[in-house]
Amino acid sequence: MHIHILGICGTFMGSLASLAKELGHRVTGSDQNVYPPMSTQLEQLGIELISGYDPAQLDPAPDLVIIGNALSRGNPAVEVVLERGLPYTSGPEWLRQHVLPGKWVLAVSGTHGKTTTASLLAWMLEYAHMAPGFLIGGVTQNFPVSARLGDTPFFVIEADEYDSAFFDKRSKFVHYQPRTLIINNMEFDHADIFDSLADIQRQFHHLIRTVPGSGQIIHPTGIDAIDETLNKGCWSNTLSTGANGQWHCRLLQDDGSHFQVLEGAQVQAEVRWDLTGQHNVDNALAALLAARHVGVTPEVAAAALAEFKGVKRRMECIADLHSIKVYDDFAHHPTAIKTTLAGLRAKVGRDKIIAVIEPRSNTMRMGVHKDNLANACSDADEVLWYQPPASDWDLADVINHSPVPAKLYRELDGLIHDALALAEANCHIVIMSNGGFGGLHGRLVSQLNKHAL
Repeated sequence: MHIHILGICGTFMGSLASLAKELGHRVTGSDQNVYPPMSTQLEQLGIELISGYDPAQLDPAPDLVIIGNALSRGNPAVEVVLERGLPYTSGPEWLRQHVLPGKWVLAVSGTHGKTTTASLLAWMLEYAHMAPGFLIGGVTQNFPVSARLGDTPFFVIEADEYDSAFFDKRSKFVHYQPRTLIINNMEFDHADIFDSLADIQRQFHHLIRTVPGSGQIIHPTGIDAIDETLNKGCWSNTLSTGANGQWHCRLLQDDGSHFQVLEGAQVQAEVRWDLTGQHNVDNALAALLAARHVGVTPEVAAAALAEFKGVKRRMECIADLHSIKVYDDFAHHPTAIKTTLAGLRAKVGRDKIIAVIEPRSNTMRMGVHKDNLANACSDADEVLWYQPPASDWDLADVINHSPVPAKLYRELDGLIHDALALAEANCHIVIMSNGGFGGLHGRLVSQLNKHAL
């Protein structure tokens, strides 16, 4: 079968393309911006890529068109698909029909931590010789690919609440029918498609309805939005985590690099690993319990954590130049910014932390979280904010209310100049954006190299 994917270079759609190729289909695709690393990965798989959405790409007509959720009515390729009556579907629905039947699906959901937790879980199963399939919205350092079919019924999937397609406004995750479900957290996000937290809770309630009675839902305690959602109806077994949960962690190092896993008062495992921060400890516990549901013991899961190499763009150290470290972090939400910087502060003590932030996600550009951004950076020593050109609001108020020294930039040259001026020995520069940031990462590292010579 010839499958053509519109919007193929996103992490989800690119990973889906690799699964379709692995199933033996001929796969082609297009995107508005065809660029590495996804374009390189797809080309290595022998997947033909087309830049743009010229309708000519649909001649001759493919057997099926998979349409990404970034595309909408008015897109020339979409309009041709509809006019000609070509068979089409969404990415999540294609997965449900062609990849997930017969699988024990382990789904990782929540506002934050999905990519890291799904990566941890897939690695735990791999370490336990369970050869899982997976589709992860990022690149984990323990696997050469972001998706594969696997050799066993177990399939780990990052379960996103974003919508499925222009013709299916349900969240992606309602298509996955998990038997094991992690709900990491629940906050308002994706303001471009949701009007309120209640809208998001409704989608999570639909997800909970798909988990069988013999399945298991793993969730933290003390989060009202999750409790309210579960109280709408839950027909599955549950496991709670956190200080008042059935399972919790005891930190043996403040930065989270060494901790114990406890069921009640009983220690079940001890972990030493390279990740830091309470949020990553929470991610690890959720993944450990999901792995336990399919037979991986806590001891084996803890051993896997010790060999976990991290996820690209999640506090990934991209340079260590003359005692100045530069990190790349996805940070799409104030809570993610706050927990990431708090984890780094616990690790580095009084070392200088410079946060360089582009509030680029759709929700951030709309200004929905603007009142929470300033305090999210309280663990940094200096904050350099970049105003994305497409923002609907001005970041000046964030700078005015910042609890630490902060400055606003509307062009990158000045930002890079000031970051270099602020850098010093034993300094940590954290670049936070869910996009390419205009190539700032490479430019800053290059300039640091030159200044050090």
